[in-house]
Formats: sequence, structure tokens, C-alpha cells
Amino acid sequence: MPTTSEYSLERLLILDADGTTVDAFAAIAETFSQHGMQLGDLAKFQKRRHIFKYLGGVKELPNNLSKQLGKRKRKALIETLTQVYREEARLFPGIPELVQTLIAAPRVKVGLVTRNITHEPAETMRCLFKRHGIDTDEMDFVIHVPLRREKTEHFRATREHFQISPAWSYVCGDERKDFHAAIGAGMHPFMVSYGFEDHRHLTEKAGVPEELISGTPAELAARVRHALDISP
Repeated sequence: MPTTSEYSLERLLILDADGTTVDAFAAIAETFSQHGMQLGDLAKFQKRRHIFKYLGGVKELPNNLSKQLGKRKRKALIETLTQVYREEARLFPGIPELVQTLIAAPRVKVGLVTRNITHEPAETMRCLFKRHGIDTDEMDFVIHVPLRREKTEHFRATREHFQISPAWSYVCGDERKDFHAAIGAGMHPFMVSYGFEDHRHLTEKAGVPEELISGTPAELAARVRHALDISP
């Protein structure tokens, strides 16, 4: 671990992809629709936990379950999801401008961390961001974290790779796992409640302080710019 005098004078911002920068719910809902399934509305989706997020509620579960059983059906689902992400999925309003500002900002290392399950997730992100005028090759990193691996180790490894002080290291995320991983890696979390978990679940269930939660992409962008002292 670097000593205080060995830390870089740069700052680090890790952007979560699905649910924080990317409107993943819309992409997943469109994928389900193409396969004759329903995901329910965003409010209900945010309340579900683990695998039930993608099986639906009581109303949707029986039909969705029958259509997701079997390797061929799951393979077809992922192929469609990959296509939807690469050709149709959108970044949340204001996020493209924020990312472009971060890439251009001096002394800021910025990149993506994603658990995306599409084929070749890094390529999927490249295609998606390219449609918004952003070249992911201009970012400092794009990291895919397998579903069974914890993000904490990746957050810490990224911070240590760039030799950046924990005090100048930030993570943007939308789930309790992002919050705990950021804290575990000694980094400051920026949380959002418009992604995979809503405000009540983040505060009451996960113990995330309200002061850390942004309710809109615009609020997140403003907080990030303020923390990094950069102008739009």
C-alpha cells in the first residue's frame, strides 16, 4: 500500500453501468417482451431481490419461469439482450455529457465496472456508449465483474493500480452491493435510487444514508462535478 507521499495527485471515479449510467430496466423489459414475457413496472422491479427481479412478481412469474427454463431458451434470451443493449439501450439523460466531462477533466481517472451478462460485455458497452458519442477506449478502464465475484476486490485493485488515495476515490452505484463494496474498498459512494433499488430499500433495508442518494441522473451529475471540482 502506498504511503501518503506516494499517492498520485489524481482522483478516481468508478461508474457502475447497469442501473446507474445505463437504463438497464428498459433494455431488460424490451428483451423480455420480445420473448413473450413481462417484467412488471420499475417500482415493482426495484422491490424484488436476487433472481426474483428477473422472474417477475406473482402475476408474471409462472409464464416467465416456463420461458426461461432450458439452456436453449436462456441462450436465446441472452442473445436478444446483447442485441438490445448494443443497438437500442440508452444512457440516462445527462449521463453522456457527464462522462464526456469526466474523460476530458484533468487529473481524473474514470472508467466503468459492470456485471452485464451479455456476450462480450466490454464490446457491448463499447457499442452502447458509441451511440451516445463516447469512445470507451478514451476511458481509463472498463472492467467486467463476474456475477459470483465481489466488486470490493475490483474497486480496491483499481484504486491501488492508479495509486490514488482512498480520500480521492469515488464509486457511483445503484445497489446495496455497490455501497458495501465501495465502503469495503475505502472509497466514497455516490448512490442513486432510480436504478435497481429504490430509495426506501437503500435506506431502510441497506442502511445507506439519505445524504448519499441521488434521485435523478441530473442530481448525480451535479454531486459528482461538485466533488471533483469540475465544470459542465
